This record gives sequence, C-alpha cells and structure tokens, in this order.
Amino acid sequence: MDSQTQPIVVHKYGGSSVADPDKLKQVAKRIIAEKRLNKRIVVVVSAMGDTTDQLLSLAKEMVATPTARELDMLLSVGERISMTLLSMALNEMGHPAKSFTGSQSGIITDTRHSNARIVEVRPRRIVEALQSGLIAIVAGYQGVSIENEVTTLGRGGSDTTAVALAAALGAEYLEICSDVDGVLSTDPRIVTDARKIDRLSFDEMQEMAAAGARVLNTTAVEYAKRAGITIRSVSTFGTGGGTVVGDFYEETRTGLVRAVVFERELTYVVSDDLFSRQEITGLMDFLDDEAADYKQFDLKTYGGQGFSFSFILSLENVHGYRGMKERLGSRFPKRILFFEEWGALSLIGEGINNTGQNVKKTISLLSSRGIPVHDVHTSRFRISALVDRAAIDEAVRVCHDAFIAGK
Repeated sequence: MDSQTQPIVVHKYGGSSVADPDKLKQVAKRIIAEKRLNKRIVVVVSAMGDTTDQLLSLAKEMVATPTARELDMLLSVGERISMTLLSMALNEMGHPAKSFTGSQSGIITDTRHSNARIVEVRPRRIVEALQSGLIAIVAGYQGVSIENEVTTLGRGGSDTTAVALAAALGAEYLEICSDVDGVLSTDPRIVTDARKIDRLSFDEMQEMAAAGARVLNTTAVEYAKRAGITIRSVSTFGTGGGTVVGDFYEETRTGLVRAVVFERELTYVVSDDLFSRQEITGLMDFLDDEAADYKQFDLKTYGGQGFSFSFILSLENVHGYRGMKERLGSRFPKRILFFEEWGALSLIGEGINNTGQNVKKTISLLSSRGIPVHDVHTSRFRISALVDRAAIDEAVRVCHDAFIAGK
C-alpha cells in the first residue's frame, strides 16, 4: 500500500505509560507493531509520571501564587521531555520519528492560561512528517494562543490534543492508552470489584468526565462527538479489549446506572444575598477573567427584587484558588458563602432520570448510611449529589453496590 494512502491512527499515552525510560521503550515497541500494520502513526504523550505535579511544587516553592503565563511556560516542559525521549527511542530502533511541541503541531488556542480551549488546528508539519514516512510524536496538553503565548489545556489536556489532531487529520480511530484496560464502573481503589464497561456513548462518557472520572477529558469527548472520532480506551501493556466510546444508543440500557464517579476537589459557592442583574453579569465576567472552571451554575429570580445563585467550582485547574477567593470576596463582601468541605458523587447512565426512582433511591441509600445530601443536580445522563468530602468513599461503595453490583 502506498504510504500516502495508508490510514492515519492517533495514539495517546498517559503519564503512567511513559513514566520511565523502560516504559518509554515498551511504548516505542507498541508503536512499531502498529506501524507494521500499514498505518501512519501520530503519537500524543503526557508528561512522565508525576512530572507536572513536581513542576507545580517547584513553582510554589518560588512564589505563593505564580502568574498564569509563567506557570504555563513551566508546565509545558513536562510533555516536551516525553516527546523527545520517545522520538529518540524510536529512531534508535530503526523507525524514523520526529517530535513536535504543541505550537509546532499547529494547536491554536484561546488566550486563557491553565485551561485554554483549542480554537483551530493547523497540522501542516505533522502532515509533512507523515508524508515523509516519519512517526510524529506530539507534546500533549499544550498549544499556542492567538496572541502567540504558550498555553496549557487543563486536566486531561493531552486527550484533547489527541482528539483535535485525530479530527484534523481524518484519523481512522484514536487510542487512549493508560494503565487501566478501559473505562471502569468506578474507581478500583475504592471498589475492588469495579467492572469494565465495554461500550459507552459519547454523552455518557462526557458526563462521566465532567463528574470527575479521570479516564478521558470532557473537552476531548466533546471534540470526538462533534467530529465522529471513535475512541478506544485501552491498556498500554495489557491484552484486554478495553472500552469503545462512540455514537451508541442501546435501548436495553436506558435508565440503568453504568458508572459511579466522584470529585473531591471542589468548592460549592452560594449567594448569601440577592444580586442585581448587573452584579450577576459582573460575577460571570469575573469568573471568565479568572479562567475559573465552574459548572452547575444555577440562577433563580425573585420577581423584580434580584437573583440568587449557586455554582460548583472545580479546583483541579485552579492553581491560585485562595487568591481568587479573596478577590471575589472583596468584590462582593459578606454576600457569598464558600462550602469547601464537600465533594460530589455522581451516577451516570442514559435516561437515568426518565423517572424519579433513581434520585429517590440515591438519597435513601445515602441517608440510611448517615451520609447527609446537601444538594442534588440532575440531567438526562447524570445524578450528582453533594456530600461531605470525608464521606465520598463510603458513598461510592454504597451506590456502586446497590446500582451496579446488585447487592
């Protein structure tokens, strides 16, 4: 087959898969095996092991609150180390490869630091490398803004890089490779008999990611759904079939709980006063300016007297939370409450709220174990309950046993 007509496949390898030189060499062998199947290969890599956390700790040893721009410059280094080492390994094994940073790959983003969104992909240099018979190795998690600044894409950003490139290159499929064989029904560190899910719809996977599941990134699934890119979540070094995420709808599964996921690092923010329309606009502008990763923004109106609000602030991508909290508090003094000891437990499934039975059962189960439910949010695919952070593990076990294990 002419190399120009060979299908393109994109692989993404997480930090645990490239954690040390031995694992990088194993990944290189896996890539070579795929290339021998007459494929053109693009590989997106995360930083090695805990490199990103180590870089973040270094920054905070220097200053309490690093500027977002300099932090992005620093954190983008991790993926560059992985990409060059993997490229060296492949070249040494006789399979020419070339590494590319996010900007060299044509990943163009908006101007938000630490949680940027991709606005365009111009993979000219990747295409040229593939046409020359090279394996293209790309640094995930990063891009270049429309103002020519280095940006990072937030938690799981390498997934987003991989999906965006797969869509731009018209890839046959995308493999997300990690130390887990597919998507599990919950975190196996909490529930040892968590079950592998063979197939998930884009919508179910997106809800899982938004609710805290770490297998795939929310924005990545959104891109995949829009572009119709099938995702295979597989084990890097295993032999299982993994999980396929695609455009699936299974009538027999409607209303069933497929997974129980959670998020610990969040703050629940609530108004303690009525706000004017202008103040609500100012609040939203503030959150956007701070690049705050907020969700479940609920707004209620009280006739012509004003508005109350609540929202969940995810802390995963907020590296200067205390400073942001102080700025928000000083802008609206004594009018906003912050609940910082809560976490979110979420049940995921197609049509999970077609009736109210699953919500009632969730609240009843948690109450029977002495776990207070502070608030509940629902969608077509999700039931999310806010509970004490210290009770998250117990809440996960209770709900997984009742809804999935059938105990």
